[in-house]
Amino acid sequence: MYSQDQLTSASAVELRRLIGTREISPVELLDACIARIETYNPAINAITATCYERARAEARAAEQAVLRGEPLGLLHGLPLGVKDLEATAGLLTTYGSPLYRDNVPSQDNVLVARLRAAGAIVVGKTNIPEMGAGANSRNAVWGATGNPFNPNLNAGGSSGGSAAALAAGFLPVCTGSDTGGSLRIPAAKCGVVGFRPSPGVVPNSRKLLGWTPISVVGPMGRTVADTCLQLAASAGASVSDPLSYELDPGSFLTPQHVDLSDLRVGWTEDFGSCSVDDGIRRVFRAKIAEMRHLFKSCDEVRFDLGDVHRCFDVLRAESFVASLRDAYQRDPASLGPNTRANYELGARMSLGDSAWAQAEQTRILQRFQQAFRDYDVILSPTTPVSPFPWTRLYAETINGEKQENYYRWLALTYVVTLTTHPAISLPCGVDEQGMPFGLQVTGRFRGDAMTLGVAQAMETAFADSPTLCRPIPDLDAIVPAVPALRSIVTAPPTFGGSTQSGGVSAV
Repeated sequence: MYSQDQLTSASAVELRRLIGTREISPVELLDACIARIETYNPAINAITATCYERARAEARAAEQAVLRGEPLGLLHGLPLGVKDLEATAGLLTTYGSPLYRDNVPSQDNVLVARLRAAGAIVVGKTNIPEMGAGANSRNAVWGATGNPFNPNLNAGGSSGGSAAALAAGFLPVCTGSDTGGSLRIPAAKCGVVGFRPSPGVVPNSRKLLGWTPISVVGPMGRTVADTCLQLAASAGASVSDPLSYELDPGSFLTPQHVDLSDLRVGWTEDFGSCSVDDGIRRVFRAKIAEMRHLFKSCDEVRFDLGDVHRCFDVLRAESFVASLRDAYQRDPASLGPNTRANYELGARMSLGDSAWAQAEQTRILQRFQQAFRDYDVILSPTTPVSPFPWTRLYAETINGEKQENYYRWLALTYVVTLTTHPAISLPCGVDEQGMPFGLQVTGRFRGDAMTLGVAQAMETAFADSPTLCRPIPDLDAIVPAVPALRSIVTAPPTFGGSTQSGGVSAV
């Protein structure tokens, strides 16, 4: 018999094995997750809308399937948290915006449908910034998500609710997505794994600009193996995403074997263009010094990539103009400050700006390849600052240098986004403030399998080091955030009859 703590702290891979061998039931696992959410979510606010009764019915059906000896999917019986940007059938999907307080989709989007087809059981939604804009998961519908290590500090974003839920042991599987770092940043701040795959590996059915490579969906997990499990259940071609392509999803189940002693590693503190706090630079250099003996070589790399900031400004703004044009024209005040700023920035741009940015991104990709003539992967910090209070919308300054806009502090991740290379944020001990430190591992162009293999090998090596291993939050020691995490909510979400009849509630 497994205790609640054992169930909620176990990896997704281990839990799936235990379900398959009938050592645990999907019902008892779900009950343990719900009990943990109800106990600790008020202090963290990672989980928003829930569908407990539907989940319980699906867990009972999953249990019977095991007992009947039926074929089981990769995620059979595993409780799932879905980022509130992804449409979920019968479950409130707000996109963190008051405009969608009552939005209950009639069907799942492609990502959610694939995960459910693999046997995952949707339990609830995970919190985000409004429309996914920014790296601080707070909005006027659900309030703010606090960091599981200190709820007064932010959990990152835009997949902040998912990262916090994984770190806190609420759920073993959670989804994420990434434009400027939305998988990698919250993973770094909460001490879990976030993998940005190459564009097209996992279909992104909700992006309106289907041919842009900057926005992807991808997996998160407490471990690299957990991340690979979700990836294997969701990867592959779909006509909903014109960049997706045929591949073997099962190839991701077991990460490619990598011998670290054969690995040529390059490292950079800032890609030659990013503001990074002096404390983060010190921590990063210390961690590089501690791990460099693992590799064949480990050298600093200098970069001159071009105008990465303006390029990202234009490409990011294009997607916001596409998605928010109608809402903005109806009522600009209905949009939050980040979302509105993105739209207005894009609305001022010209076709010439767009053409320049598309060409510059191509040049950035080519310049980036120079580093991979001599190195297999590039290491960098994932974020330039330690988690800050969630009451601050973003990092306004770094080392006293004013940031040009609310997302400029995300440059360490969006520089990599522009290259379209796969990248993973790996837990790597803590920083000088005692908060999780994330190491960004960037692999070769379309080298997803090798990038995951490198991360798996590094995770294994780090496990034996008290200063490099994944930190675990002590939820029994946390105290409620001041002010309350829901203090920015202007009015509670309302629910239509169809929502209530579906067994959906809000926490």
